[in-house]
Amino acid sequence: MKVHISTYGCSASQASAEIMKASVRDSGHELVPEKDAEVVVINTCTVKYTTEQKILHKIREFGEKGIKVIVSGCMPEVQLDDIMHQNPNAHILGVNSISRLGQMLDSLASADGSVKVFLPEPEGFQMVPRIRYNSNIHICQLSQGCDYACAYCIVTVARGSLRSFDPDEIVEDVRKAVEEGCSEIWLTSQDNGQYGTDKDVLLPELLKMVCRIPGQFKIRVGMMNPFSVTPILDDLLDAFEDEKIYRFLHLPIQTASDSVLENMNRYHSISEANEIVDRFRARFPDMTLFTDLIVGYPGETDEDVRKTVEWVNEYKPEKVNISRFTPRPHTKAWDLRKIDSRIIVNRSNELHAVCEAVKLESREGMIGKEVDVFISKPAKQKGMMARTDSYKPVVIPECDLEPGITCRVHIYDATPGYFLGKIVNSE
Repeated sequence: MKVHISTYGCSASQASAEIMKASVRDSGHELVPEKDAEVVVINTCTVKYTTEQKILHKIREFGEKGIKVIVSGCMPEVQLDDIMHQNPNAHILGVNSISRLGQMLDSLASADGSVKVFLPEPEGFQMVPRIRYNSNIHICQLSQGCDYACAYCIVTVARGSLRSFDPDEIVEDVRKAVEEGCSEIWLTSQDNGQYGTDKDVLLPELLKMVCRIPGQFKIRVGMMNPFSVTPILDDLLDAFEDEKIYRFLHLPIQTASDSVLENMNRYHSISEANEIVDRFRARFPDMTLFTDLIVGYPGETDEDVRKTVEWVNEYKPEKVNISRFTPRPHTKAWDLRKIDSRIIVNRSNELHAVCEAVKLESREGMIGKEVDVFISKPAKQKGMMARTDSYKPVVIPECDLEPGITCRVHIYDATPGYFLGKIVNSE
């Protein structure tokens, strides 16, 4: 069958899509562009209402065209009725069941009605074939699920409680990827900081195990919540000393107001989040900080927003993902009284302006410097994309070096998305 896979959402979802693509190929089916597909696999995300609505429209649209639809990812776990309402003939692959895609495709020709596969535990996430979006980057999922319940978050409902994958299997998964030529490893999950709290090996020890793998590669440690970092902070800082790990911290604070954090059921105070950032920066002064903010959470006041603006101006994160609150089904925040959408838009615009000013200031401070960079992948337009030790993106337009090479560059300009560099020397 001719199959197209369309993916939405986080890097864990992207990793699942890579595995499913290989499953299509290895089961004897053909991967094709969407316009040529007999079967479309929609790998869903349901974190945001706008994304959910776009996906539901696609599910209905393909069904009306007579194209078979397989829905995977988070949505089937929490919004199965919505999916089936849009397309009663849709086939369902639960979030733990990506390894069964090949079998499902084989059965579709003779299937009578909708086929649904839900596995209670994750299967087929480690040491399996993949067709990577970028041949130099390997996305390794560390776990499935989360043991916390932030009041706005539907992902915990969709993916269930934490199940950390075996540390030895993770190490072998990364080792295999490095042997296959991957020079950059992304470690991902719903919250990397929770890794191993249901096992004997916590994240800092896992990072040390991965760093011992031979080869020239870099590791990007993905998102970690403040409440999961605090118990492991000392050991995590030590683990980040390894030169293979980017000095990069993705720490979603969501708001700088303690009262809103309490309403969100976030399990941390802003002072606890600040301590994490302060200690990382004390150890790694050039560290790159990413964070996430939610604007317009029920009960949020102008004073709460002011605290968040002040936090951004003080801590100057290099990148901020700003989301306007929209209630998600099955969450504690679903029934809370909403703030007027016009107020949310105004607050969001204010925060965006502040974050852009902070980012511009940071970028101007880099121009003129010479820094060591690690060649990551081909750039979209020309040359190569590289990363500093702190994961700052540098495009080198005139570059014929292969991924995995370290070189020194002079930063001569910056765009909104990346710096521009010229090679000084290479190793």
